[in-house]
Amino acid sequence: MSKKLIPVTVPPASFEEAMAELAQLVTQMEAGQLPLEASVAAYQRGSELVKYCAAQLDKVDAQVKVLEGDMLKPFSDSKIDEAAQ
Repeated sequence: MSKKLIPVTVPPASFEEAMAELAQLVTQMEAGQLPLEASVAAYQRGSELVKYCAAQLDKVDAQVKVLEGDMLKPFSDSKIDEAAQ
């Protein structure tokens, strides 16, 4: 079951597409389905997909912070303990 690898230069259409492709690459690599050269190409493509996904998450995080303003605050252990009581 050999699938043609997408060239590294083709950006994913969406975060979800990138995650699905990344999962497929990991599955193929873990199963040992790829010859050495294809494994290196898959690793390179996977690295690009991880960078793309991280950038998308950072972008969304920044948008949420803008939308929420000062209301977005990290939880502290004392606040979690207070909520449990």
